[in-house]
Amino acid sequence: MAFPYMEAVVGFMILVYIFETYLDLRQHASLKLPTLPKPLLGVISQDKFEKSRAYSLDKSNFHFVHEFVTILMDSAILYFGVLPWFWKRSGEFLVYAGFNAENEILHTLAFLAGVMFWSQITDLPFSLYSTFVIEARHGFNKQTLLLFFRDMIKGIILAIVIGPPIVAAIIYIVQKGGPYLAIYLWGFMLIVSLIMMTVYPVLIAPLFNKFTPLPEGELRTKIENLASSLKFPLIKLFVVDGSTRSSHSNAYMYGFLKNKRIVLYDTLIQQCKNDEEVVAVIAHELGHWKLNHTMYSFMAVQILTLLQFGGYTLVRNSKDLFQSFGFDTQPVLIGLIIFQHTVIPLQHIVSLLLNLVSRAFEFQADAFAKKLGYAVPLRAGLIKLQEENLSSMNTDPWYSAYHYSHPPLVERLAAIDELDKKTD
Repeated sequence: MAFPYMEAVVGFMILVYIFETYLDLRQHASLKLPTLPKPLLGVISQDKFEKSRAYSLDKSNFHFVHEFVTILMDSAILYFGVLPWFWKRSGEFLVYAGFNAENEILHTLAFLAGVMFWSQITDLPFSLYSTFVIEARHGFNKQTLLLFFRDMIKGIILAIVIGPPIVAAIIYIVQKGGPYLAIYLWGFMLIVSLIMMTVYPVLIAPLFNKFTPLPEGELRTKIENLASSLKFPLIKLFVVDGSTRSSHSNAYMYGFLKNKRIVLYDTLIQQCKNDEEVVAVIAHELGHWKLNHTMYSFMAVQILTLLQFGGYTLVRNSKDLFQSFGFDTQPVLIGLIIFQHTVIPLQHIVSLLLNLVSRAFEFQADAFAKKLGYAVPLRAGLIKLQEENLSSMNTDPWYSAYHYSHPPLVERLAAIDELDKKTD
């Protein structure tokens, strides 16, 4: 008797949902606490705490509904054989349109087109509610319905332009890869990721936001001097109009080798009290670069990708696996989808470990900024960003350990203060 792979996958998906819902309930209880955690008393204003609490509870309630609907749909799609049914229908559509359904690349693209349409339709109500009800209610949403749908259409067009060549290449590699299939797939995806990392900020991101050079002035001079002192090869310094869509703030850097760029959200500049707080945030980001965190993270992703493709090569010819999910053929894309579902247990373990590493990196980057003399403005900047973004003030330790890639504010401030004590 063949092993019931599909039933096992659905069962584990439901177990994960139950476990994560338990964590969500713990977090929800923490969010309902009527007082600030002791370390934040006198640091965060009561008004900001009440607003943060209301915002977090609204998001939490929405999350419960969204996750319930998602697990219901995902389980039903697998259990009731929607995937093989839709694969057959997409083949019939190709024949009706005058194409050859035996061409796996065309068949796969037709299948993906239907999946993308379905995903857009089912996700749209949640996106609209999140953006125009929750985010708007708490003063974050700045985009109009026209801008929302314009962004969505741009995203669909980009998927149509970029997706087919990549999908076609993956299918060709799997069909012709032979014993070195995993290495070929990994090499191809490495090239794609490097190209996208180069192309996205230059050609794609400007389709959605306006990037302008940071004006000459004290802030620009301070950032350039900081970058120069660390030998960071800063080529360009931009401000992005994040405020056209949201009041949330951020900063990031990108680029290869000696071609680095830093991007500041206009909301970050507006929310920080002074230039020193903005520079302190940049010092933290530069700490990630100086300590090679970006390189380590990139290498970890590449190793995991290679291992995943290696695992896929071991199961891609398993007829029992495909038949368990209702397929009488073994399409490349379907094999990848099924494999991703079968390794869900490992994915959750790896995700937890990566979060632990990421949190350690955040503490190290904070310590780096402090060593540069930015302890006070960094502390003030973290508090200000926490207030302005209405981030959760009370967090459940289990929930944050499982979900957060960044430590909660209380932990980061405690670490900065501990460094001060050691220095003294």
